[in-house]
Amino acid sequence: MALRLRKTVVLVGMMGAGKTAIGKALALRLGVPFLDSDAEIEAAANMSIAEIFSRDGEPFFRKKESQVIGRLLDAGPSILSTGGGAYLADINRNMISEKGVAVWLNADLDTLWNRVRHKDTRPLLRTSDPKGTLAALCELREPIYALADLSVESLPRYSIEETCAKVIEALKTRPDVLEKVT
Repeated sequence: MALRLRKTVVLVGMMGAGKTAIGKALALRLGVPFLDSDAEIEAAANMSIAEIFSRDGEPFFRKKESQVIGRLLDAGPSILSTGGGAYLADINRNMISEKGVAVWLNADLDTLWNRVRHKDTRPLLRTSDPKGTLAALCELREPIYALADLSVESLPRYSIEETCAKVIEALKTRPDVLEKVT
């Protein structure tokens, strides 16, 4: 039995939760495009997120981020990976609820830390205590991520394919999002 995606699935969660890896696998499995809001912003601006923050400031970036998310939600069913801060904005949460479905990839602090600690591409973690910064971000953001329509645990013992299967199982509870076709 085949599955057809009717609405865009928006993956939300902390850096290191697996939004990109799971998103790509999910898009492949469902036969829809994979989109990354941060990558779309960088392509449109022809500069990195860090450069946008530095040159134009966070409020400018957040405005552009909302515009890009709105455009991507209007583009038809896809899997959309968002930056860790995107879901914190009311405007983005409302757009996502109206036009798609938010899936929180929920990973614990140790898992997140193990996945991001060796990467220098995380500007928010360029502090004297990056793990402490990550913990503070989790504490601040998790109550907002918990507002997502669906939640799937992203555990280190699960492979990408296993986590992808868990997301699909969660999506099956929403026939307005994922329908079975024969």
